[in-house]
Amino acid sequence: MRPSDVRFAPDALRKPGQASQVGVRVVWLGTAGFAIEAEGHVVLIDPYVTRASLFSLMAPLRPNVGAIARHVPRADAIIVGHTHFDHALDVPAIARHTGARVFGSRSAAALCLASGIPEDRVDVVERTSGSAPVEREVGPFRLRFVPSAHSRFFFGRVPAAGEIADCDQVPGRVGDYKCGAVFGVEIQVAGRTLYHMGSAELVEANVPATNVDLLLMCVAGWTSSRDLPERAAHRIAPGAVLLSHWDNFLRPIDEPARALPAMQLPRLVDRLAGAARGVKIGTVPIFGELWV
Repeated sequence: MRPSDVRFAPDALRKPGQASQVGVRVVWLGTAGFAIEAEGHVVLIDPYVTRASLFSLMAPLRPNVGAIARHVPRADAIIVGHTHFDHALDVPAIARHTGARVFGSRSAAALCLASGIPEDRVDVVERTSGSAPVEREVGPFRLRFVPSAHSRFFFGRVPAAGEIADCDQVPGRVGDYKCGAVFGVEIQVAGRTLYHMGSAELVEANVPATNVDLLLMCVAGWTSSRDLPERAAHRIAPGAVLLSHWDNFLRPIDEPARALPAMQLPRLVDRLAGAARGVKIGTVPIFGELWV
């Protein structure tokens, strides 16, 4: 099965008679990245458009400011689900370009502050032990940062585990982008609820049992997370699932997405479909959109 075999149409989730200006526009930026737009506001999640090549991964990583200007020209807020390079590398440059506020872990804050983002535009949303998930509002968006975990796909371990404690070596190499705290993000806007799962793992005790209109589900590493399709289907109860982080992110952003065989998309789709019968499950092209 190819990604196109499970692809949503651009208006797959649009309500009958709904105008394109109404509702919530969701654009996939490749990898785990999304731009979510409603009522004239834009929230980015894990935006990564630089797409460093395999060769460039051996050197300090630098954001592609040209790609950022072309593909993410606007943002009111940037959410960092965790701080591996393919989620966080572009965040400081996008924040600088757009003036957006950044929400993330202490590691995300360290990266942004070291890159010159003003402290008043960096918001640490790690909760203290025993407290409720942190909530924030950005325009019409209500955001809830749900503590989660990263899949242990690297020989049973989280790759580049740990915190970014100090960034005196910016730009850094791949291994400098430690995972940091991991969040799932619940997004409520315009009467819709979305849930971004930027790593293929859940901590059910932290996820409020809820029905969401759209689950933005990371594929990378899902086979290392026990019964993930079934757990996600039952706990999150999505009306639709948009798969992400299945693409080869070493390819340039302007080239068509190519699925990595290790992602086992057909098997994942079968498992999800069995656990959430009748739910739409699919992909879109890079910069493809859905309306919710």
